[in-house]
Parts: sequence; C-alpha cells; structure tokens
Amino acid sequence: MGRKQRRDKPGVELTEAEWAIIRAVWEHQPCAVGTIQEALAASRGWAYSTVKTTMDRMVRKELLRVQQIRKLRVYRATVDEREARRGEFSRMLQRAFDGALAPMVQFLVEQEGLSAEEALQLREIARRMTKAAKPSRAENPHQEETGDGSAQ
Repeated sequence: MGRKQRRDKPGVELTEAEWAIIRAVWEHQPCAVGTIQEALAASRGWAYSTVKTTMDRMVRKELLRVQQIRKLRVYRATVDEREARRGEFSRMLQRAFDGALAPMVQFLVEQEGLSAEEALQLREIARRMTKAAKPSRAENPHQEETGDGSAQ
C-alpha cells in the first residue's frame, strides 16, 4: 500500500474509553452493555450508565451497531481491530513524523532499543518488501541480467 493510500484512508478515530469498550466488544460480541461493564469492572471500575452512554455514543458514530432482541439490546462492532489500529497509527504517524515511516522506525529503535530477534524480524520484513517492490522481468523486458542473476 502506498503512502498516498494511507493518507487518503485515515480509518476510524477512537477515544481511550472507546478503545477499552471496543476491545471488550470484539472479545464478547454479540453482547449486552452489562457484559461489557462486567468485563471492564476490574480494570476501569465504570458504572453501567457510563458504559451504556459511551456505547450509545459509539452507535451514533457508527463504531457499533445495536440490535433489539425482545427487551435486550445486543451490540456488535462495525470496525475490526486492523481498521481501528490503522486509523490510530495513521494519525500518530502524520502528527509526529509528517507521515514518514523511516524517521518513525529510527526514533523507535533509538528510544526503545531493539532485540536481536526484533532486528531479524525487521530485516526479513525489509527483504520481503524490497523483493515485492522490484520490477519483474516481465514488467521491464529490456533490463539486462549479469552473470550472477542480478539485473543491471
């Protein structure tokens, strides 16, 4: 996916409270407000009314959808985790690094450090991305190959 595509499609925007709720919804859906309130009771201590108000706001923002089953209102997420993460990451990348990935990766490595395993994983990702980005011979038939298999 190119950088322009990332900027054109920022994804959803969630508040900290909405993140907590949508994670619980992903785990328990379809679910009622009480299920989410209980799931968050230990970590957040929110009252039922707080959770219901936030979930109803999320319905208006089209982050959740609600279905009435007799007297029970059942909620489901309308966005998946990948979509939510993409939105969060895109906004952070744009604000903190003007949309540039390389400075962000450099910053993270310098600030947080990198284990040998993480370095290996990054090298493998870079190798795959580089291989995918190289034009094939079918796309560039006039490109000559050297004796070692590399293109000139």
